[in-house]
Amino acid sequence: MRVLVTGGAGFIGSHLASRLLELGHQVTVVDNESTGRREHVPAGARYVRGDVTVAAELEPAFAGGLDAVLHVAGQASTIRSFDDPGADLHTNVGGTLGVLRACLAHRVPRLLYASSMTVYGHPRALPVDEEHPLAPASYYGVAKLAAERYVHATGARGDLDFSFAVTSFRMFNVYGERQSLENPYQGVLAIFLGAVLRGEPITIYGDGEQSRDFVYVGDVAEAWVAALERPAARGEVMNLGTGTRRSLHELIAALAAAAGARPELRFAAERPGDQRHMQAAVGKAERLLGWRPRVSLEEGMARTLAWARQALGGAR
Repeated sequence: MRVLVTGGAGFIGSHLASRLLELGHQVTVVDNESTGRREHVPAGARYVRGDVTVAAELEPAFAGGLDAVLHVAGQASTIRSFDDPGADLHTNVGGTLGVLRACLAHRVPRLLYASSMTVYGHPRALPVDEEHPLAPASYYGVAKLAAERYVHATGARGDLDFSFAVTSFRMFNVYGERQSLENPYQGVLAIFLGAVLRGEPITIYGDGEQSRDFVYVGDVAEAWVAALERPAARGEVMNLGTGTRRSLHELIAALAAAAGARPELRFAAERPGDQRHMQAAVGKAERLLGWRPRVSLEEGMARTLAWARQALGGAR
């Protein structure tokens, strides 16, 4: 298949691009390098430097025709969405609309979209399944939900003269190699790991008892590629998590033990939009894709730690 990965120089997108190439697909990557890195684009992928919100920059990525688009590009920080809601809306909703317009113009039959657990807001009960009410508590979650609905409303249109099938993945706390160790707005595991390896204090926003469902990026990539081949995934929304959760205190203890460190902990006020506890129900992905997470948090942390030490020049 000819597949485009938007945001393919970033954390999750680069893993998707790598896995697609391993399976023999032809891969194009488009990224504006706002958080992605050119060196993360796998060898063998065609690379287009461009922004999904700018039609003229996105257009070259569609040249030559495509069989599928994996739309990962976006602003991925809850806190930044509060700092600049307009920019968050522009990137996450406007960028998705731009990708949808290009898909329709080029008659691309398949689109997979990166949604988020934040669309659920504060859950009524755990684990959260796909039928849980959607009440995002952050501007980021509002934008991700709006973009998700645009994707599925487009997939349901009856006036198109070609088949356009969509799938959305509501991803929980994805972690793994290539996640930024310096960016304080990205994944909490990488933020904590970077601090541990640099010998810096760890700042916890809240009391540290809040919990998350941490899912390894390699497992996430397997779900995405499985959806390309499975007709049952068309038109569906699925959670991607592990079905388990760990508190931040538990996470820090495990990271510290793995790294042989004793980090100083500092506490700050809880941030707006933070979800207290999250845990995914993943039965739908297992049923429709034959997928289940296979990498434990301990194994995934060990892989991420080995990569991080190399990335930081052998720190600790």
